[in-house]
Amino acid sequence: MGATNVWRAISALVASGLGSGYSRIAPGTCGSFAALLAWWLLYYLAPVGFSISSLALPAVVTMVGLVAVASIMGLSSATSDPQWIVIDEWAGLYLALFGIAPLEWRWVFFAFVLFRIFDAVKIGPVGWAESLPGAWGIMADDLVAGALVALVVWGLRMML
Repeated sequence: MGATNVWRAISALVASGLGSGYSRIAPGTCGSFAALLAWWLLYYLAPVGFSISSLALPAVVTMVGLVAVASIMGLSSATSDPQWIVIDEWAGLYLALFGIAPLEWRWVFFAFVLFRIFDAVKIGPVGWAESLPGAWGIMADDLVAGALVALVVWGLRMML
């Protein structure tokens, strides 16, 4: 297997959210759910350092996702956002969950559902972000949706 094929396979594994994007039914939701499971796993593996790592998690996943998606787009003729690419859902959900403890089940569930709605409906700045070119457009709409969800969740938590 040549270096290009290995890089393509690694990029596809990352871009598909470790394969979760290959679901035939609702790949974005399946990818988001896989991201949620990975998020909980990270918490249980390192509960003490989780709050510190949760600061970097959306940024790291975004950077890795941008490289993987740009690589795939460079190696294929894909010009749109293929459904199987869900690393953007991972990055956006991690941003939406920022500041929520994994054991706060109600807030985690609320953020998850709200993120899926914002991502699907693409209201306002979410839709605008999707129009950015290339890998940035694929990643940006989910990051904006995640940021909006985080603001809504933080606001509601402060009010309640």
